[in-house]
Amino acid sequence: MRSEPLASVDGRITPTAEAVIPLADDGLYRGDGAFEVIRLYGGRPFALAEHLERLARSAAAIELAYDGEALHRELDALLARHGDEDAIVRVLVTRGGRRIAVTEPLPAYGESTTVASVTYRTTVVLDGVKSLSYAANMHATRIARARGADEALFVSPEGTVLEPPTSSIFWATPEGVLRTPSLDNPILDSITRRHIMRAVEVEEGTFHIDDLRGASEAFLASTTREVHPIAAVDGRPLAWPGPRTLEARAALARAIEADIDG
Repeated sequence: MRSEPLASVDGRITPTAEAVIPLADDGLYRGDGAFEVIRLYGGRPFALAEHLERLARSAAAIELAYDGEALHRELDALLARHGDEDAIVRVLVTRGGRRIAVTEPLPAYGESTTVASVTYRTTVVLDGVKSLSYAANMHATRIARARGADEALFVSPEGTVLEPPTSSIFWATPEGVLRTPSLDNPILDSITRRHIMRAVEVEEGTFHIDDLRGASEAFLASTTREVHPIAAVDGRPLAWPGPRTLEARAALARAIEADIDG
């Protein structure tokens, strides 16, 4: 029987449906805060230290103070209550001073996905910050779905490939060169992206959307998706899963196994 989703608010653990936070909190009112989503394999978190380090960087970038040691203790207590099921845990720190961790079931994805490009101008002051201000990200996905795709892909007004709202993107040229936007572009330093790039050869750079549209294969990478093949970009079909996608999937699986078993 699947465990009931649980929430920890400043260390108080309850069923998620019963969790409350005091108002007013600009984390809710204005999306002023930072967050992370961590994958649990058999109840054990993958790349926990990397996620908490990135949370600290995001918070520092927006001058948000929080008690990291208390958050870590509260997260450990929540995971002990959760048990050994596969799931995700969402960790948030808010301007109102709340430390929140919530267990959630894994989202359901199909065997492949489709993406549609959505023009997006980034906000320089939040570049690289995993903030609670995700309204634009969520609306971009609604725009893409209205166009018949599963997911959005942010593209700059100049046509530069950036990232999907909640993942990173990789693609292979017809010659088999695997590419992804570099961190010189205004994208998030994805932890899943980082683990893939440690294990397989990837060319980073600034690429036009036409380069992606001409790809032989492509995939999304994220905590929840792992390596997720793309079946079409802006309506153009791609072969899936291609050899570079399978290579990245195997490499990530090895990284996960090493981290969880270690």
